[in-house]
Amino acid sequence: MAERHSSEGPDPVFVIVAGEVSGDILAAGLIRQLRQHYPRARFVGVTGPRMRAEGCESWGDIEQLSLFGISEVVGQIPRLLRFRQQLYSRVRKLRPDAFIGVDAPAFNTRLEERLRRVGVATVHYVCPTAWAWRSNRTRRIRRAVDLMLAIFPFEPAFFAGYDIPVTFVGHPLADELPLHPDPASARRALGLDENGPWVGLLPGSRGGEVSRLGPRFLHAARWLAQRQPGVRFVVPLANDRVRARFEADLEAGFADLDVTLVDGRSREVMRAVDALLVASGTATLEALLAKTPMVVAYELSSSNYWLARSLNLIKTKFVSMPNLLAGRRLVPELLQTDAQVPMLGAWLYRLLASEHARNEQVGAFETIHEGLSRGADAHAAEAVVQLIESRR
Repeated sequence: MAERHSSEGPDPVFVIVAGEVSGDILAAGLIRQLRQHYPRARFVGVTGPRMRAEGCESWGDIEQLSLFGISEVVGQIPRLLRFRQQLYSRVRKLRPDAFIGVDAPAFNTRLEERLRRVGVATVHYVCPTAWAWRSNRTRRIRRAVDLMLAIFPFEPAFFAGYDIPVTFVGHPLADELPLHPDPASARRALGLDENGPWVGLLPGSRGGEVSRLGPRFLHAARWLAQRQPGVRFVVPLANDRVRARFEADLEAGFADLDVTLVDGRSREVMRAVDALLVASGTATLEALLAKTPMVVAYELSSSNYWLARSLNLIKTKFVSMPNLLAGRRLVPELLQTDAQVPMLGAWLYRLLASEHARNEQVGAFETIHEGLSRGADAHAAEAVVQLIESRR
């Protein structure tokens, strides 16, 4: 890409606040591409290691915003409010060309709203999921952002209905992962027998998810093994705590199953297996990009499910990303009481037994992948450049 320099004013300054590892990855790619336009630009903000490697000065680490669970967030509210106020004061004093909040909407949107009010251009990268739940958030978002960068193609139409400017840039993960993965090389890398069938079990990355779904997934695996001779299972586990939880369930009553446990490496597992039983969440998008046929399941706690139903918080017909992106029931979604062992097992059996069923999913996954792969980092940078140049 040819370098583009501003015809007026000094070299631009950007403040970028990222939350969690995914935000660090997105922000680092954006910084790299913005430097193609502004080689001498200054970047400061709340950073992860990838952002710092791209030359972003650090006002704090993303770990300060990486919180999970209501109890943890509630306990950290006073600290987070102080930190946000400190950031506001520093950004207002610096007067950057743009403030870019990367994900972390609960933290960034309020900060963006205050900064925009005093004349700072604001960008939010990754649309909050107001299209799925709590659509009343759109009022604050409209006040907070000059530009939102969307990673999913259905998001601009939703936010346009609320007069929020959105540009679809594509998904960086779709740019990173190959359109046609190689399952055999993934099996060799994991030390798995290249002969199948292999089924991946992904019951989630957090303790509560694994506690609820782990035993059910193992029961579904046994149901399948009794009907599909030679089937074997592989389970990627996010951390030591999750592994200990799952191992306890495995040892308590499933010693008859042929199960291989893997520390991390979930993307390799997705590429290696013939089918997946996966908890609803971001893993379903990764599985789609791995072109692996899947069955999606999930179970909220009873109190959370009651709250979601009684307050009508969920606004979408589907919950899994493959179905949202396809706009139809492409993969089976078995939620709450529908996630029964015979149903989970029967859908997995169908994926292993029916080439047509597998090909239907895989063909749609390839089409979706092509639509998401647009050079997201470069498109995001171009949208930011257009915004700040229009204000100079």
